[in-house]
This record gives sequence, structure tokens and C-alpha cells, in this order.
Amino acid sequence: MIISTKGRYALKLMMYLAKKNSAEFVPLKFISAQQSIPLKYLESITTILSKKKLVEATSGKGGGYRLSRSPETYSVGEILRAVEESIEPVTCIENGVPVCETAESCSTLPIWKGLSAVINDYLNAITLADAAKL
Repeated sequence: MIISTKGRYALKLMMYLAKKNSAEFVPLKFISAQQSIPLKYLESITTILSKKKLVEATSGKGGGYRLSRSPETYSVGEILRAVEESIEPVTCIENGVPVCETAESCSTLPIWKGLSAVINDYLNAITLADAAKL
């Protein structure tokens, strides 16, 4: 499992918005400059996060992005799963469930399922509020 740049930037963006923790919308250009995230990349990430209802957006004067809920209600796992194709350790598991036709006879599957559980439990246990304090 490798978290992509998209996943790292999404988490960085969400942590930034959590630290702002305000009702005000923050313009993408400002976030891009403050967090050293290319604007075009940030636009694609916020599109995904908006569709998943993790952020709210408004356009025009005073427009930008903000969290759609309080930082305590997000988990790092939820954010990463929103933008990553997978956060599983192997391709034969999706969302903790085996997807391989040889799963019934796979002697290594219990190892991968256990590792998947550890990874997901860890990422789900960290709230965005916790991450923003780090």
C-alpha cells in the first residue's frame, strides 16, 4: 500500500481546513499558496471531496471551501478512502473483503486480512481534529 500524492494532499487540505475551523470559506488560491499544493491538483481533489460531501464549496466573492462537518467527526481513513482507489495492503482485498477467486484456498489471505484490519483500524481511530493537532 502506498498513499498517493492525491491522498497526502487531501489529508493536508483537510487538516488545514480543520485548523481554520471556521464558518468562512477559504479560497483555493489561498490554500494552494499556504500549503504548497499546486492549484490544479487542489481543484481535482476538492472536486472529489465535494462529491463525497466532505467539504462544502461556494463561488463568487467570499467563495472557497470549508469542512462540511466538525473535525471530530472525520477519520483519516474516511478521507483517504474518499480519494484513493484503495488503502488495502494487497490487490486481492477491497474494503477488507477478499475479491480473488482463489481466496478460499489462499494460505496467505489471513495475513493480508489481518494487516488490512490493522491499517484500517489505525486510520479510522485518528480523527481529523486529532491529526490537525499533530
